[in-house]
Amino acid sequence: MTAVDRPDWKAVQADLDELGLAAVGRVMTESQCRAVADLYDDDERFRSTIEMAPHRFGEGRYRYFGHPLPDVVTELRAAFWPHLLPIAREWAERLGRPDTWPDDFGDWLEQCHRAGQTRPTPLLLRYGPGGWNALHRDLYGDLVFPLQVVVGLDEPGADYTGGEFLVVENRMRAQSRATTAVIGRGEALVFTTRDRPVRSARGWSAASLRHGVSVVRSGRRRTLGLIFHDAA
Repeated sequence: MTAVDRPDWKAVQADLDELGLAAVGRVMTESQCRAVADLYDDDERFRSTIEMAPHRFGEGRYRYFGHPLPDVVTELRAAFWPHLLPIAREWAERLGRPDTWPDDFGDWLEQCHRAGQTRPTPLLLRYGPGGWNALHRDLYGDLVFPLQVVVGLDEPGADYTGGEFLVVENRMRAQSRATTAVIGRGEALVFTTRDRPVRSARGWSAASLRHGVSVVRSGRRRTLGLIFHDAA
């Protein structure tokens, strides 16, 4: 059994159905977190680096891994897939959308690549004091998996303060709703990539969500982002 298999996935889905995000618990050891975080300054491991401020994305820097991905990243994406896939399929059924995702994660990546989405999307994000991330969605192409994961690589309250993870849901005929979460070192948070089904007077409708990071008050905040579709 891997760390990803241990959580109560029915409870995870219940939180996702209610809020659009759910804590999963610890999926990486402290040594794994250090090893992944230490890759940040190795330019050869990344295909692209984004300075957020010039694009008005926020204040900070993130880097997309190139091939080959770190082993732990490959293993985590494959381990999460069988748990996230049933949720994605149930959501698609509620919204009357086609189920386009195969049982095997490797087959899904091949499907992305045939559609021209060939660039890997796992990434490392780093924020210093004053850093933040504007609300956004990680889509990258026509093929989208509706759930993604972020893993904390530093310890809140010890390595940094502030920097809460944030999702904002646009609700039909109502004000937007914000939900925050603090991500401990090695802990994973599952959240909605684009939208999620919510009950309405006519059955189910799609509520759009965006995610971001509040201002880091002190220290350094680093996270690993796991996106399950590749980029065009």
